[in-house]
Amino acid sequence: MTYAYDDQNIFAKILRAEIPNDTVLETEHSLAFNDIQPQAPVHVLVIPKGPYVCYDHFAQTASDAEIADYTRAIGEVCKLKGLDQDGFRLISNAGDHGVQEVPHLHVHILAGRPLGRMLQKA
Repeated sequence: MTYAYDDQNIFAKILRAEIPNDTVLETEHSLAFNDIQPQAPVHVLVIPKGPYVCYDHFAQTASDAEIADYTRAIGEVCKLKGLDQDGFRLISNAGDHGVQEVPHLHVHILAGRPLGRMLQKA
């Protein structure tokens, strides 16, 4: 599959500091910030700084340093937010069927209340 990155997406604009964000953590290759429309008491988005459309694009083409940094950034956000007590949900949507709204890889870290089942049988 070929991935066409849109450098005008909202996360690209955040990375270029054209749009402000509520930063939780910034590393060499990653940025984590609070979601502006939280779906849970804790709702943090973690994005890589590189131009990756979705997780499989990232996993197939990112450097080892980017992959390690991104994975550790997710873990650090969980630690900073104290999510080891009651748990959390980590979600990454991809493509139309995955209901991906922004074509830049991002994971949602959701916590702070019982979140219910992820999917219901269709």
